[in-house]
Amino acid sequence: MIGAMEYEFFQRAIVAGLLAALASGIIGTYVMARRIVSISGGLAHAAFGGIGLGYLLGFPPMAGALGFGLLSAIGIGVAELRLRQGLDTLIAMVWAVGMALGIVFASLAPGATPDLLSYLFGNILFVPPAYLWYTGGLDVLLLVVVAFLYRPLQAVAFDEEFSWVAGVPVAALFLLILGLTALTVVVLIRVVGVILVIALLTIPAAIARHWAHGLVRMMVMATAIGAVCITSGLFSSYALSAGADVNVPTGPFIILLSAGLYGVSAFAHRFVGRRSRT
Repeated sequence: MIGAMEYEFFQRAIVAGLLAALASGIIGTYVMARRIVSISGGLAHAAFGGIGLGYLLGFPPMAGALGFGLLSAIGIGVAELRLRQGLDTLIAMVWAVGMALGIVFASLAPGATPDLLSYLFGNILFVPPAYLWYTGGLDVLLLVVVAFLYRPLQAVAFDEEFSWVAGVPVAALFLLILGLTALTVVVLIRVVGVILVIALLTIPAAIARHWAHGLVRMMVMATAIGAVCITSGLFSSYALSAGADVNVPTGPFIILLSAGLYGVSAFAHRFVGRRSRT
């Protein structure tokens, strides 16, 4: 497996995975604490509308994905704050409409129909070098936001009603969380694909919640768990593909490893909880 590090594309995949783990660890912790886990899936699939529109009108698909993602995040946030329609309903609508628009726009695009599945599943082994800079910039932005707004964001994430009473700008911070989530989802789609983005934003943070208390500890643990799952998945899929002479897809393998680790963590957490009560 060490021989894999001789390849430039594999080195780039490791770096991309570690950068993605940091971004998803930070945002995933807020999403988990705020109990809006499904927002990652909703925004990821809503971005498909922008990808399809980009193919139809001839501009970069990821620019369309960013526009659709941010507009969807703001729309969901405003509708929840002003209309009180319920996040689950809004997210489900955005999820379905975004996917439908993406498919319709792509089918109307001139020439060959673009392969939208490449955005759905991604391929971390073939990350463009430029996206390492984009993901690194995203990490820096998230760290700066956390450093300057940690306490109000923590208050909004864990106790929204108290935050309103205490005069915290809950609406603005809620929209900020949604906007950063949309930005994270769109940047990481090109790196790891929609399905793996959803897994990275939810599973490591869910595991961290079993053992860590407080946002900082959850962020650190979620980032570490994501990094371990990604690097383990990369090396394991490479070893299996080389040893068995088959093509083991890296992204799905990382998701399966993450899900297996969550199962072990949930069982261990429940067992420890029972032991502590006896």
